[in-house]
Formats: sequence, C-alpha cells, structure tokens
Amino acid sequence: MAGLVVSGAQVSYIGQDCREIPEHLGRDCGHFAKRLDLSFNLLRSLEGLSAFGSLEELILDNNLLGDDLVLPGLPRLHTLTLNKNQITDLECLLDHLAEVTPALEYLSLLGNVACPNELVSLEKDEEDYKRYRCFVLHKLPNLKFLDARKVTKQEREEALVRGAFMKVVKPKASSDSVSASPKSRYTPLPSASRELTSHRGRLLLVPDHLMWVLNSLK
Repeated sequence: MAGLVVSGAQVSYIGQDCREIPEHLGRDCGHFAKRLDLSFNLLRSLEGLSAFGSLEELILDNNLLGDDLVLPGLPRLHTLTLNKNQITDLECLLDHLAEVTPALEYLSLLGNVACPNELVSLEKDEEDYKRYRCFVLHKLPNLKFLDARKVTKQEREEALVRGAFMKVVKPKASSDSVSASPKSRYTPLPSASRELTSHRGRLLLVPDHLMWVLNSLK
C-alpha cells in the first residue's frame, strides 16, 4: 500500500490526506501494531481504530480531530500525541481519556485551543499554561510527561490540592485560534517514537533516558 511503512510492530501512514482510517490498514496491521503514526492526514474521525487493540503508542498530530473525538478502549496505550488538531473542550477530552486509556503516561496537546499558550493565542501566557497543566494532572494523575515537559513532584502535589479548581474554560472562537490546516507541523515525541517519522526539529534535553523533539511551526 502506497504510503505505508511497517517496521516490526511499528506502523506509519503519514501525510496521505486520508479523512478516515483505511479499513485495510486495520485489517492488515491491527493485530500486531504496537505503535501507529497517522500524523499529517485529514482525520476527523477515529472510526476503525478498534482494530488496533494492542496499541502502546498513538501519534495523531496535524489532523482535523475535534471535540467529538472518540477513542476505543486501549488498555495498553501509554503515549498519545494530538498536537495541532482542533480540540477546544479540554475537560471532555480528559474525562474520555481517563476512561479509555488507563495506562496513559505521555500526552501532548500542543497547538490545540484546549492547550492555552502562545501557540494558539497571543493573549495566553505562562500562568494560563500552568493552570492548564494543573487541571490535566488532576484529571490524569498518572502522567509522566505533558506536552514537552516532564511532570514534576511539585506539579503533582499542586494538582492534588488545587487541580479541581483549575478548570480551563472552553474558549470562544477567535482570530488567534489555531489554524484548521493540518500542514502546520508541531510534534514533540519521546525519541523512541520518532524512528518512522520524518519530523524535523530541534532537540530538547530532558532528564533520564528520554529526549523530545520540538518542531517549529511553519
């Protein structure tokens, strides 16, 4: 199949302008895939993802996924990146992830309106982003990395005490909102998750054994 790259349990189907997950992709690869990269497509729905029941890593950056996003139960999924999509309702997404991805440890939402920082609006600042992180960790306390940053002990403690009060209100649409185009690239990933992708960027050094890539918006 044109555009399909398979290496062991890693499956990549990048930049094919598909609006839905091809049926044959699940039929041919769903039974063995542990890592699936569907970035730089035109996905609005994840119907068909249920064929990939053993997924541990799922890369969905630069698509058109919105607040109606529905994931099947993925009990082994530990890494999920949804950078540069059209997600605005943070609480709805987090409640859904808490239900269907209980093993999730790495989550990235950069470039979505739901993630309030300078990438999506010039009106947002570091304090807005700190409140967002606190609320996310309140909802998903097992996260080890959020966006391009490792979760700290202090953040965990603050989320326990104040997280419930840090709810990020769904913003109104504005001219500063993130563009709907899936062509703007932004993908921070653990180094182990970049082997089959063509993302380019600069390296951010982080503690322990992980290195993340932070691509520049084009």
